Amino acid sequence: MNRDKVKVAQIEVCETAKKMSSSGLVAGTWGNISARVDDEYMVITPSGMDYNKLFPEDMVVVNMKTFEYEGRLKPSVEVPVHAAVYLDRPAVNGIVHTHSTYALTMATARKPIPPICDDQVQILGGDVRVADYTMPGSKEMAESVVKALQDRDGALIANHGAITVGRTLAEAFTGSQVLEKTALIYINTQSIGGPVEISREDVEFFHDFFMTKYGQK
Repeated sequence: MNRDKVKVAQIEVCETAKKMSSSGLVAGTWGNISARVDDEYMVITPSGMDYNKLFPEDMVVVNMKTFEYEGRLKPSVEVPVHAAVYLDRPAVNGIVHTHSTYALTMATARKPIPPICDDQVQILGGDVRVADYTMPGSKEMAESVVKALQDRDGALIANHGAITVGRTLAEAFTGSQVLEKTALIYINTQSIGGPVEISREDVEFFHDFFMTKYGQK
């Protein structure tokens, strides 16, 4: 394990956790964030800690295959979920799990979000599916989330929250903001007859554009 990469990941996870807290995507100590170190290790937020009182060294190094961890603080209970996603998706390097209001509203109703916004389909890859309701941190939740994220970079977790992934942790965090905004838009459009969905062809075009052409190289 490269210790320099660990330190970089700890800084990034800690800073993103504070951003998540200040942006209103979670309340209290709920939610969790992680970053991949390599094919075996990840760094994840500790369990039940005030994000605003954390330091980079408080971020927990965890073996994704054995769940063994370093340090005095216990990692988030969602370790199995994060580990399962990283092992299933080699290109994913950051994961953000939130309990944001509008995403959780949709998750509580157990309703998927169809492809309705350009930025949604660009960064999340299309519609937002709902993972089955399971016990937090369980093997069953990990399996359900991995399934809901197939070919997608964002999903809802029934009665629990939302999860987004990215090629970088920054991308995953942006995805969580976009998912929350999309959930709000979907809910709002119900009062005016419902949204008009984006076609499959345009979804594929927009997502490919984001993944391969968007931004500066």
